[in-house]
This record gives sequence, C-alpha cells and structure tokens, in this order.
Amino acid sequence: MDIDPTLRSRLAGFADEAADGIDGQIAAIKALGWSSIELRAVDHVPVHDLPQEQFEIVADKLCAADIAVRCMGSTIANWGHSVTAPFEETQQTVRRTIVRMQALDVPLVRIMSYSILTDGQGRVLEDQKEVERFRRLRWICDAFHDAGITAVHENCFTYGGLSWEHSLRLCDAVPGLKLVFDTGNPPIDIDVRTPFPYAHQNSLEFYEHVKDLVVHVHIKDSRVDAQGNEVFYFPGEGDGQVPQIVSLLEQRGYAGGYTIEPHMAVVFHNASVRTSEEQRTENFIAYGRKFESMLASISSSIG
Repeated sequence: MDIDPTLRSRLAGFADEAADGIDGQIAAIKALGWSSIELRAVDHVPVHDLPQEQFEIVADKLCAADIAVRCMGSTIANWGHSVTAPFEETQQTVRRTIVRMQALDVPLVRIMSYSILTDGQGRVLEDQKEVERFRRLRWICDAFHDAGITAVHENCFTYGGLSWEHSLRLCDAVPGLKLVFDTGNPPIDIDVRTPFPYAHQNSLEFYEHVKDLVVHVHIKDSRVDAQGNEVFYFPGEGDGQVPQIVSLLEQRGYAGGYTIEPHMAVVFHNASVRTSEEQRTENFIAYGRKFESMLASISSSIG
C-alpha cells in the first residue's frame, strides 16, 4: 500500500543496523525514500564519541544528502553505565552531545537510567540508589533542556524499564523528561514487580500506562522462545503488539516519529548477532517497507 508523503516524513531508522559506515547508512535511508535517520553509531562508535574530524565528515554527508537527524540515539546512562561510576564521565558526554546535536539541529536525545543493580543470582536489588539516579537524571535533563533539546527515556533494561511503574516514578522525579516507547522491549524485559525469576512485560499494558508521556516511538518486535532466547521479528510477527499500539497512537492523534530498529540481522548491544552488510541492508529495507505498509493501512482505516 502506498503511503502518504506526510506519513513517510515521520519515518526514520537506526541505520547503523543497515551499515557500519555513514555512506551505507545514508544509502539505506534513501532506498526507502525517507529523509530522516536516528543517529546512533558510525563504524561502531557512538556519534557523540567520534573524533571531531570524523564527526564533521558525518555531518557534512548528512547535510549533502538532505537527511535530517530526528533523534540522537545516545548511550548516555544506558545499560553499560553504572550509577556508581564517576558522574563526571556522564557530564562530559552530555556536554559533547549537546554541541554535536546543535550542529545537526537535532530536537530529541534518547537516554536511559543506568544499569540495574543485581545480586549474584540475578535478583534485582531492592536498593537501586534512586536518590542518586534521580539526581543524575535531573542534571542530564536540565542540561539538554537549557540547550533547547528534549531528553526522551527509552524503556530498555535500565531502571526506568523495570516496569511501567518505574518509568512513571522516574518521570515524576525528573521534571521535563519525556519517553520514547520501544514496542519490542517489553516482551524480552523482566517485570520486576513479579516473583523471581520474573515474568516478562506486556507491550500494550506498558504503553497504556505511559502513553501521555510518549513523544517518540521505536518500532521493534520480539519474543522469548522456548529456550529462553531473545528472537526478533518483522513488525507484527512477534509479541510486541505493534499494530495495536500504532493504531492506538494514530487514533489519539500522535504526530511524532517512528524509528525502525529491526535487530534481526544485527543487534547493537550483542556483537554475536551480525550478518553480512548486504544482508543487513536488505533486511533493514524490507523491515522499513513492511512497517511503512502497516502504518499506511492503519492510517487508511482510521480515515
């Protein structure tokens, strides 16, 4: 199904799943006929950590290709960073990210809320150092806000992703923080409110409780198989309830963006999941076209 140009203008992708280099990433976005990217990494390096000369090359190529950056997919406070590590490390990254986002005119930055503290058996500790987490997140959010940038927290496996209640608690404690909702994370993330070893979350339930704070959406689909492995699918084929959630978003007048994050041919946080760049690009484009068709169908049914 053909998609309205206005709908297409709301679509973007984590194109580092299509290609490592910026040229390949731009080519994948162009192949879909899209004009936006969610910039995360180039040649396996987070964009906010690239050497300045290389960042300038990336920026110039995006400008020449007329590709806008819808959101900066930063690694700030993600699952690889501990709340007990020196905060100065985070602050330096935030300051560098702000300068680069302003150079690219990026309105949103994806952040998280630091790694989960667990015991030797994998149980989530009751004491998650909330006071310190919230203090750090307030500084981060304020720094971006003062620069005219909106920080959006993703429901990934960090504090705010432990359940929808944790996301709301985090947002209550950090004024100005908004949410990017990832449809594919709940089916593979634990709900810490359930008994150990914990049940998995429900995407639709999570969305319904946080929807008023959602200003950006990541499209991913997944489930945990019988062997306990995380498996990723085309949108609508896993347990992420993607069509239902997108329908609800469109029905309530959501006008924000959708960024595809396939995870099928390459996974950003798992180097063992990696195929050839040609296969990655083909998968990325196929994924984008499937979601584009889904969104067009949903939009048409709403009228």
